[in-house]
Amino acid sequence: MTESEAHHFSAHETPADCDVLIVGAGLVGATLALRLRTSGLRVGLLDKSELTGTTAASVSEPRDAPDNTEQPPKFDPRVVALTAQSQQLLEHVGVWQKLKQSRHCPYTQMRVWEQDGTGEVEFDASEIHEPALGTIIENGLIVGALHARIADCLIEQARSVNPWLTLFMGRGVLKLEQRQEKGRPLSRLHCDDGSLVSAPLIIAADGGNSRLRDLAGFETREWDYGQKAIVTTIRTRKPHDRTALQRFLTTGPLAFLPLAEAADTPQGHYCSIVWSADDPCADELMAGDECAFNARLSRAMEGAFGGVEWSDTRYVFPLRQRHAKRYVERNVVLVGDAAHTIHPLAGQGVNLGMLDVVALAEEIEAGAAARRFPEDPLILSRYQRRRIGPNLAMMGMMEGFKRGFGEQSLAVRLLRNVGLSSVNRFGPLRKALARKALGI
Repeated sequence: MTESEAHHFSAHETPADCDVLIVGAGLVGATLALRLRTSGLRVGLLDKSELTGTTAASVSEPRDAPDNTEQPPKFDPRVVALTAQSQQLLEHVGVWQKLKQSRHCPYTQMRVWEQDGTGEVEFDASEIHEPALGTIIENGLIVGALHARIADCLIEQARSVNPWLTLFMGRGVLKLEQRQEKGRPLSRLHCDDGSLVSAPLIIAADGGNSRLRDLAGFETREWDYGQKAIVTTIRTRKPHDRTALQRFLTTGPLAFLPLAEAADTPQGHYCSIVWSADDPCADELMAGDECAFNARLSRAMEGAFGGVEWSDTRYVFPLRQRHAKRYVERNVVLVGDAAHTIHPLAGQGVNLGMLDVVALAEEIEAGAAARRFPEDPLILSRYQRRRIGPNLAMMGMMEGFKRGFGEQSLAVRLLRNVGLSSVNRFGPLRKALARKALGI
């Protein structure tokens, strides 16, 4: 089906503003909009904020390696550990080349070990003949690059007979109205600026606290972990050597994620940290001053990279697991954190969302090729079948890790240490785990 044929087939069957409306222009929602560019459908993108005005390149101009007398570079406290599959998707939608010109750190080694134990596992990209185990990049840089690409697409489509993308920015969703028009479902969103936006298919990509998920009546399974995650940027005395660290403490896991100081300088002294700690411990860590926090952090990581000499503003958020029982209700679909949120100990949340994007886009495109409407229950059920099982499996694995490493009985601790040491000694298993984490 040609693009013009697809537009004729789908766009004029109902009095809708678009064929597919994506609510949420964050990392997952913006990627999905760009991924649907060649679907032949009219895509709408709605968000309570405007497109970011900063591109990835301008956020991260190269800087000299700082010394103690210079102002530290400002990093986004939220970072993403992208797998090879996520990188391929970003390349497909035309933003990876821009991101490669901004700060990004392909890490080549990873060490995982436990407090009060002797077991540890070390992963090395060279063992699996890959250039890196993953890439650490700031969330703001990815969103900036996606929004810059969307802005470019709007300029390009101004010369097109059939524009494919419409933005509905700066408006929040207040109400969802669902009805039938000419035999097809039609959803109308009532927005806080008084406007109405309609489409036969609505995709909720508006995050873990999804307003649209609640309005559509999705049921979820969720519980608090009794932990909070502390995130910030630190500078260590010695360079990180492109190595990621994860240590399982009695109060929760702590990760050091290496950061690049400039686009062409993956080596450096800066790391992003995610310290998931039991609530009382997290509150104590947040209450201390920078000097006390840095000292606690250095001890917790056993002086890794020479210890912590500086830390930026700390941010904290409660950890909660949530999973929708279904990803589809009538003509509303969930993707990314709107469908599932997991413990950040393995950094897989965004990557799961990117896999959602690929699966949903492929099913919508296959449906369009078969002259099916995008909201066809067959299309949406295929997406749900493809993603709900793998997402549940990953969530179960993370829950197992969290509980397993949280158990402090002598027998369980011994078993953990034997297990870690065994994995480290058994090369084929260690390599298989590294490939799985990289998404290859």
